[in-house]
Amino acid sequence: MYLQRQFSDVSLEAGCDEAGRGCLAGPVVAAAVILPSDFTHPLLNDSKKMTEKHRNLLRPIIEQEAIAWAVSFITPREIEEINIRNASFLGMHRALDQLKIRPEFIAIDGNAFHPYPGISHACAIKGDGRFMNIAAASVLAKTHRDEWMMKLHEEFPEYCWNKNKGYPTKDHRLAIKKSGPCVHHRMTFTLVPDQLSLEF
Repeated sequence: MYLQRQFSDVSLEAGCDEAGRGCLAGPVVAAAVILPSDFTHPLLNDSKKMTEKHRNLLRPIIEQEAIAWAVSFITPREIEEINIRNASFLGMHRALDQLKIRPEFIAIDGNAFHPYPGISHACAIKGDGRFMNIAAASVLAKTHRDEWMMKLHEEFPEYCWNKNKGYPTKDHRLAIKKSGPCVHHRMTFTLVPDQLSLEF
């Protein structure tokens, strides 16, 4: 599918996306990316439609060729305090705060956003599959988060975060039911549904 370069016609537009919103454990990771006008790559797409190999191949290319990029991490405790929706918005704001070049416009993946001070924005439903800068942000958010979950797996191998990355797979929920949650779980989420049965 052909991706448009960006949402607006301004020269410095930042695309924003997040990863990990639906997870039971670990942070929400948000990214903001400003791409040069001539950027293109045949693998670039919504990160969910890319293989892990292709995402990891593309990440250093985006980071090297972007005019500016940044990622931010919102912890499970912050998610519990302000809820997952607000945590996603906060993550995008923090990523934008870190950009070395201030964008003139912001394109957000999704249908809602808390306005960023002094910069106009637009929300694009499924924007990570439509615009290059949002797709690039989705790749950075996903790869940085996956890398983080791989590190956490070394400390808590019982949850198999090297495979499920904190998402609510059956194996992950069974591990929570068996071992209990840990400090990296989001305690305001339904970690183990009542109907989940243990199978050994």
